[in-house]
Order: sequence, then C-alpha cells, then structure tokens
Amino acid sequence: MNLSNLKPANGSTKTRKRIGRGPGSGLGGTSTRGHKGAKSRSGYSKKIGFEGGQMPLQRRVPKFGFKNINRVEYKAINLDTIQKMAEAKGLEKIGINEFVAAGFISSNQLVKVLGNGALTAKLEVQAHAFSKSAVSAIEAAGGSAVKL
Repeated sequence: MNLSNLKPANGSTKTRKRIGRGPGSGLGGTSTRGHKGAKSRSGYSKKIGFEGGQMPLQRRVPKFGFKNINRVEYKAINLDTIQKMAEAKGLEKIGINEFVAAGFISSNQLVKVLGNGALTAKLEVQAHAFSKSAVSAIEAAGGSAVKL
C-alpha cells in the first residue's frame, strides 16, 4: 500500500446528480422540480412560519404577558444549608466563593439567603441579598449578614 493506490472505501462516495443537462440524462426538463408553482422557480424561499396560505400559528395564538427587563434573578440558599456547610468545613465566614466551591452556584450567579431552617453557628455570611427572617436568624445566632 502506498499513496498512489489509495482510494475511498466502497460505498462511501457517490456521484452527484447532474440536473438540467438535457433529456438524455433523465434529469432534464423540469430538473426534478415538478411542474410550475413557486417551488419550481429560481429564487424561491419559503417565509419562516408560512403554512401554505393557512393562518399561521403565530397569528392564530393571542399575545400575552411581558418580560421585565429590570428583573434580577437570585439563586436561593437557605440557612439550614449554610449551617450544614459550617459544620462540615468548620467555617466562621461564608461567602460567594464557598457557595461556588460547594457547587450551589456558578461564579456569575447572584445569591439570596432565605430564612428556612435553624442556624446555631456564629457566622459572617456574605451574599447579594437577604430575607428579613434570614438576617434576624443570623444576628440571633451572634453572626452578621454582609450585603455585597
């Protein structure tokens, strides 16, 4: 075997259809496009959502709702989760880096601490937002809630 006798595997290549090259080829005349109609013409392209003249779906279905462009999306983390993290790792300060390391959030997400569960450890908790119940529970345990 050498470079001069290399060839593709059997069945891996096909000869292309030579369309519109006269009646002898069997693919002349209409060039496999059928007779008349928009699809037989050059330059034809169907509009997105076109359903053959039937009222298209996006016009049949009514419009509703809106997207608030000022919405801020937070990832919620509860106090019981923070308590488990503090016990497992023996931390006094828990912030965004610890949440990312634990796999609760990705580095570009915002965090809101919610007050579900009990917190007994004295911690400094850093987050982008806190619920009122979370702040009161953290301060009751002797810790502090630091807003970023």
